[in-house]
Amino acid sequence: MIVDKLYKKVEENGVVCVGLDTSLDYIPNDFLQKFNSIEDALFNFNKKIIDTTYDVSACFKIQIAYYESYGIQGLKAYKKSLDYIKSIGALAIADIKRGDIAQTAKMYAKAHFTGDFESDFITLNPYMGMDTLDPYLPYIEKNEKGIFVLVRTSNPGSEDIQYIEGKDGRRVYKGVGEKLSNIALNYKGDCGYSSIGAVIGCTHIDEGIELRCELSKIFFLIPGYGAQGGKAEDVALYLKDGNGGVVNSSRAILLAYKKFQHEEDKFHIHARNEVLRMRDEISKACKRG
Repeated sequence: MIVDKLYKKVEENGVVCVGLDTSLDYIPNDFLQKFNSIEDALFNFNKKIIDTTYDVSACFKIQIAYYESYGIQGLKAYKKSLDYIKSIGALAIADIKRGDIAQTAKMYAKAHFTGDFESDFITLNPYMGMDTLDPYLPYIEKNEKGIFVLVRTSNPGSEDIQYIEGKDGRRVYKGVGEKLSNIALNYKGDCGYSSIGAVIGCTHIDEGIELRCELSKIFFLIPGYGAQGGKAEDVALYLKDGNGGVVNSSRAILLAYKKFQHEEDKFHIHARNEVLRMRDEISKACKRG
Protein backbone atom coordinates (compact mmCIF):
# COMPACT_ATOMS: atom_id res chain seq x y z
CA MET A 1 0.00 0.00 0.00
CA ILE A 2 1.21 3.50 -0.87
CA VAL A 3 0.58 4.66 2.71
CA ASP A 4 3.45 2.44 3.86
CA LYS A 5 5.82 4.41 1.64
CA LEU A 6 4.54 7.68 3.03
CA TYR A 7 4.77 6.42 6.61
CA LYS A 8 8.40 5.43 5.99
CA LYS A 9 9.19 8.83 4.46
CA VAL A 10 7.89 10.48 7.63
CA GLU A 11 10.04 8.17 9.74
CA GLU A 12 13.12 9.03 7.70
CA ASN A 13 12.61 12.69 6.80
CA GLY A 14 10.01 14.13 9.17
CA VAL A 15 6.41 15.27 8.74
CA VAL A 16 6.74 18.28 6.44
CA CYS A 17 4.78 18.26 3.19
CA VAL A 18 6.22 20.92 0.89
CA GLY A 19 3.45 22.73 -0.93
CA LEU A 20 4.36 23.66 -4.50
CA ASP A 21 1.61 26.26 -4.85
CA THR A 22 3.80 28.19 -7.24
CA SER A 23 2.89 31.58 -8.65
CA LEU A 24 5.10 33.63 -10.97
CA ASP A 25 5.18 36.46 -8.45
CA TYR A 26 6.76 34.06 -5.92
CA ILE A 27 9.78 33.61 -8.18
CA PRO A 28 12.71 36.00 -7.66
CA ASN A 29 12.99 38.32 -10.63
CA ASP A 30 16.59 37.46 -11.54
CA PHE A 31 15.73 33.76 -11.64
CA LEU A 32 12.50 34.44 -13.56
CA GLN A 33 14.35 36.38 -16.24
CA LYS A 34 16.44 33.32 -17.13
CA PHE A 35 13.47 31.65 -18.82
CA ASN A 36 11.53 32.45 -21.96
CA SER A 37 8.30 30.70 -21.03
CA ILE A 38 5.92 30.40 -18.09
CA GLU A 39 6.30 26.61 -18.29
CA ASP A 40 10.08 26.73 -17.85
CA ALA A 41 9.98 29.36 -15.11
CA LEU A 42 7.44 27.48 -12.98
CA PHE A 43 9.06 24.09 -13.45
CA ASN A 44 12.64 25.21 -12.83
CA PHE A 45 11.64 27.10 -9.69
CA ASN A 46 9.88 23.95 -8.46
CA LYS A 47 12.88 21.82 -9.39
CA LYS A 48 15.18 23.99 -7.27
CA ILE A 49 12.82 23.69 -4.31
CA ILE A 50 12.44 19.92 -4.78
CA ASP A 51 16.18 19.33 -5.11
CA THR A 52 16.96 21.12 -1.85
CA THR A 53 14.08 19.78 0.27
CA TYR A 54 13.29 16.20 -0.81
CA ASP A 55 15.68 14.65 1.73
CA VAL A 56 14.19 16.58 4.67
CA SER A 57 10.50 16.35 3.78
CA ALA A 58 7.94 13.57 3.57
CA CYS A 59 6.31 14.52 0.27
CA PHE A 60 5.27 17.34 -2.05
CA LYS A 61 1.76 18.69 -2.55
CA ILE A 62 0.96 20.43 -5.83
CA GLN A 63 -2.17 22.58 -5.90
CA ILE A 64 -3.41 22.30 -9.48
CA ALA A 65 -5.27 25.65 -9.49
CA TYR A 66 -1.99 27.57 -9.52
CA TYR A 67 -1.03 25.84 -12.75
CA GLU A 68 -4.47 25.91 -14.35
CA SER A 69 -4.42 29.69 -13.95
CA TYR A 70 -1.57 29.84 -16.49
CA GLY A 71 -3.35 27.70 -19.06
CA ILE A 72 -1.54 25.10 -21.15
CA GLN A 73 1.93 26.28 -20.14
CA GLY A 74 0.99 26.05 -16.48
CA LEU A 75 -0.36 22.53 -16.88
CA LYS A 76 2.81 21.49 -18.69
CA ALA A 77 4.80 22.76 -15.70
CA TYR A 78 2.44 20.84 -13.42
CA LYS A 79 3.07 17.62 -15.37
CA LYS A 80 6.82 18.13 -15.47
CA SER A 81 6.89 18.76 -11.72
CA LEU A 82 4.96 15.56 -11.02
CA ASP A 83 7.24 13.62 -13.35
CA TYR A 84 10.35 15.00 -11.69
CA ILE A 85 9.12 14.17 -8.19
CA LYS A 86 8.52 10.60 -9.32
CA SER A 87 11.92 10.38 -11.04
CA ILE A 88 13.82 11.04 -7.79
CA GLY A 89 11.76 8.57 -5.76
CA ALA A 90 9.76 11.16 -3.85
CA LEU A 91 5.98 11.16 -3.30
CA ALA A 92 3.45 13.62 -4.70
CA ILE A 93 -0.01 14.66 -3.56
CA ALA A 94 -2.04 16.30 -6.30
CA ASP A 95 -4.34 18.76 -4.57
CA ILE A 96 -7.29 18.67 -6.96
CA LYS A 97 -10.26 18.40 -4.53
CA ARG A 98 -12.56 16.70 -7.02
CA GLY A 99 -16.02 15.75 -5.76
CA ASP A 100 -18.29 14.44 -8.49
CA ILE A 101 -20.05 11.12 -9.08
CA ALA A 102 -20.41 8.24 -11.52
CA GLN A 103 -18.81 8.56 -14.97
CA THR A 104 -17.44 12.03 -14.26
CA ALA A 105 -15.62 10.75 -11.18
CA LYS A 106 -14.29 7.81 -13.21
CA MET A 107 -12.76 10.25 -15.67
CA TYR A 108 -11.20 12.29 -12.85
CA ALA A 109 -9.72 9.10 -11.41
CA LYS A 110 -8.29 8.13 -14.78
CA ALA A 111 -6.94 11.63 -15.36
CA HIS A 112 -5.06 11.91 -12.07
CA PHE A 113 -4.06 8.30 -11.39
CA THR A 114 -2.81 7.57 -14.93
CA GLY A 115 -1.39 9.46 -17.88
CA ASP A 116 0.09 12.95 -18.00
CA PHE A 117 -1.14 14.03 -14.56
CA GLU A 118 -0.46 10.81 -12.65
CA SER A 119 0.20 11.29 -8.93
CA ASP A 120 0.64 9.08 -5.88
CA PHE A 121 -2.17 10.69 -3.89
CA ILE A 122 -5.00 13.06 -4.72
CA THR A 123 -7.38 15.10 -2.58
CA LEU A 124 -11.14 14.58 -2.84
CA ASN A 125 -14.27 16.34 -1.58
CA PRO A 126 -16.92 13.87 -0.29
CA TYR A 127 -19.68 16.36 0.47
CA MET A 128 -21.82 15.18 -2.47
CA GLY A 129 -21.85 11.79 -0.75
CA MET A 130 -19.50 8.90 -0.10
CA ASP A 131 -20.25 7.42 -3.53
CA THR A 132 -17.97 10.15 -4.90
CA LEU A 133 -15.08 7.97 -3.68
CA ASP A 134 -16.09 4.73 -5.41
CA PRO A 135 -14.33 5.22 -8.79
CA TYR A 136 -11.00 5.81 -7.05
CA LEU A 137 -11.01 2.65 -4.95
CA PRO A 138 -9.78 0.23 -7.68
CA TYR A 139 -6.68 2.39 -8.15
CA ILE A 140 -5.98 2.26 -4.42
CA GLU A 141 -6.33 -1.50 -4.34
CA LYS A 142 -4.50 -2.41 -7.55
CA ASN A 143 -2.26 0.50 -8.49
CA GLU A 144 -0.57 1.68 -5.29
CA LYS A 145 -2.51 4.96 -5.11
CA GLY A 146 -4.01 6.87 -2.22
CA ILE A 147 -6.54 9.61 -1.47
CA PHE A 148 -6.93 12.33 1.13
CA VAL A 149 -10.59 13.13 1.73
CA LEU A 150 -11.79 16.44 3.13
CA VAL A 151 -13.22 15.82 6.60
CA ARG A 152 -12.64 18.93 8.68
CA THR A 153 -10.80 21.74 6.98
CA SER A 154 -8.82 24.67 8.37
CA ASN A 155 -10.60 27.63 6.74
CA PRO A 156 -12.88 29.87 8.86
CA GLY A 157 -15.91 29.02 6.69
CA SER A 158 -15.56 25.30 7.42
CA GLU A 159 -18.08 25.68 10.24
CA ASP A 160 -20.81 26.76 7.81
CA ILE A 161 -21.44 23.14 6.77
CA GLN A 162 -19.02 20.83 8.55
CA TYR A 163 -20.23 21.92 12.00
CA ILE A 164 -23.96 21.57 11.36
CA GLU A 165 -25.46 19.17 13.90
CA GLY A 166 -27.70 16.32 12.73
CA LYS A 167 -30.65 14.78 14.51
CA ASP A 168 -28.30 12.69 16.63
CA GLY A 169 -26.45 15.81 17.78
CA ARG A 170 -23.29 14.95 15.85
CA ARG A 171 -21.62 17.44 13.58
CA VAL A 172 -21.49 16.67 9.87
CA TYR A 173 -17.72 16.22 9.77
CA LYS A 174 -17.99 13.57 12.48
CA GLY A 175 -20.35 11.54 10.30
CA VAL A 176 -18.06 11.93 7.30
CA GLY A 177 -15.10 10.78 9.40
CA GLU A 178 -16.96 7.70 10.64
CA LYS A 179 -18.07 6.68 7.15
CA LEU A 180 -14.56 7.24 5.82
CA SER A 181 -13.08 5.07 8.59
CA ASN A 182 -15.38 2.20 7.66
CA ILE A 183 -14.28 2.35 4.02
CA ALA A 184 -10.62 2.84 4.94
CA LEU A 185 -10.39 -0.43 6.87
CA ASN A 186 -10.35 -2.32 3.57
CA TYR A 187 -7.19 -0.53 2.40
CA LYS A 188 -4.93 -0.71 5.43
CA GLY A 189 -1.16 -1.00 5.02
CA ASP A 190 1.44 -2.75 7.14
CA CYS A 191 2.06 0.48 9.05
CA GLY A 192 -1.45 0.29 10.50
CA TYR A 193 -2.84 3.22 8.55
CA SER A 194 -5.02 3.20 5.46
CA SER A 195 -4.21 4.52 2.00
CA ILE A 196 -7.52 6.36 2.37
CA GLY A 197 -6.51 9.38 4.39
CA ALA A 198 -8.23 12.53 5.61
CA VAL A 199 -7.63 16.26 5.34
CA ILE A 200 -7.84 17.49 8.92
CA GLY A 201 -7.04 21.14 9.64
CA CYS A 202 -5.07 21.83 12.82
CA THR A 203 -6.76 25.13 13.62
CA HIS A 204 -9.39 23.63 15.97
CA ILE A 205 -7.13 22.39 18.72
CA ASP A 206 -9.88 21.46 21.17
CA GLU A 207 -10.84 18.55 18.90
CA GLY A 208 -7.35 17.27 18.08
CA ILE A 209 -7.03 14.46 20.59
CA GLU A 210 -10.60 13.31 19.99
CA LEU A 211 -10.17 13.17 16.21
CA ARG A 212 -6.87 11.31 16.43
CA CYS A 213 -8.56 8.67 18.60
CA GLU A 214 -11.73 8.37 16.50
CA LEU A 215 -9.81 8.15 13.21
CA SER A 216 -7.05 5.95 14.57
CA LYS A 217 -6.37 4.14 11.28
CA ILE A 218 -6.57 7.25 9.10
CA PHE A 219 -3.42 9.03 7.92
CA PHE A 220 -3.87 12.81 8.04
CA LEU A 221 -2.96 15.56 5.61
CA ILE A 222 -2.80 18.53 7.97
CA PRO A 223 -3.19 22.11 6.69
CA GLY A 224 -3.44 25.21 8.85
CA TYR A 225 0.08 25.33 10.29
CA GLY A 226 1.73 28.74 10.36
CA ALA A 227 -0.09 31.42 8.37
CA GLN A 228 -3.55 30.08 9.31
CA GLY A 229 -2.70 30.10 13.00
CA GLY A 230 -1.82 26.47 13.75
CA LYS A 231 1.17 26.01 16.05
CA ALA A 232 3.54 23.06 16.44
CA GLU A 233 1.83 22.13 19.71
CA ASP A 234 -1.51 22.03 17.88
CA VAL A 235 -0.13 19.85 15.11
CA ALA A 236 1.30 17.38 17.63
CA LEU A 237 -2.24 16.56 18.77
CA TYR A 238 -3.06 15.19 15.31
CA LEU A 239 -0.01 12.92 15.14
CA LYS A 240 0.83 9.70 16.95
CA ASP A 241 4.44 9.23 18.04
CA GLY A 242 5.42 11.83 15.46
CA ASN A 243 3.80 9.98 12.56
CA GLY A 244 0.32 9.28 11.20
CA GLY A 245 0.20 12.50 9.22
CA VAL A 246 2.01 15.07 7.13
CA VAL A 247 1.88 18.81 7.74
CA ASN A 248 1.58 21.03 4.70
CA SER A 249 3.25 24.39 4.27
CA SER A 250 3.44 26.29 1.01
CA ARG A 251 4.04 30.04 1.03
CA ALA A 252 6.11 29.98 4.23
CA ILE A 253 8.56 27.66 2.45
CA LEU A 254 8.47 29.09 -1.07
CA LEU A 255 8.76 32.68 0.14
CA ALA A 256 11.14 32.13 3.06
CA TYR A 257 13.81 34.05 1.15
CA LYS A 258 11.80 37.29 1.50
CA LYS A 259 12.83 37.50 5.16
CA PHE A 260 16.42 38.09 4.02
CA GLN A 261 17.38 41.22 2.11
CA HIS A 262 19.25 40.76 -1.15
CA GLU A 263 19.35 36.96 -0.90
CA GLU A 264 16.82 36.15 -3.61
CA ASP A 265 19.39 33.98 -5.37
CA LYS A 266 19.39 31.71 -2.32
CA PHE A 267 15.62 31.16 -2.34
CA HIS A 268 16.05 27.39 -2.43
CA ILE A 269 18.47 27.41 0.53
CA HIS A 270 16.05 29.48 2.60
CA ALA A 271 13.25 27.08 1.61
CA ARG A 272 15.30 24.16 2.93
CA ASN A 273 16.05 26.02 6.16
CA GLU A 274 12.36 26.72 6.68
CA VAL A 275 11.53 23.03 6.19
CA LEU A 276 14.19 22.10 8.75
CA ARG A 277 12.93 24.72 11.20
CA MET A 278 9.35 23.53 10.82
CA ARG A 279 10.29 19.85 11.01
CA ASP A 280 12.33 20.30 14.17
CA GLU A 281 9.73 22.49 15.83
CA ILE A 282 6.98 19.91 15.28
CA SER A 283 9.27 17.04 16.33
CA LYS A 284 10.06 18.77 19.62
CA ALA A 285 6.37 19.46 20.23
CA CYS A 286 5.56 15.77 19.67
CA LYS A 287 8.20 14.70 22.18
CA ARG A 288 6.92 17.18 24.76
CA GLY A 289 3.40 15.87 24.24
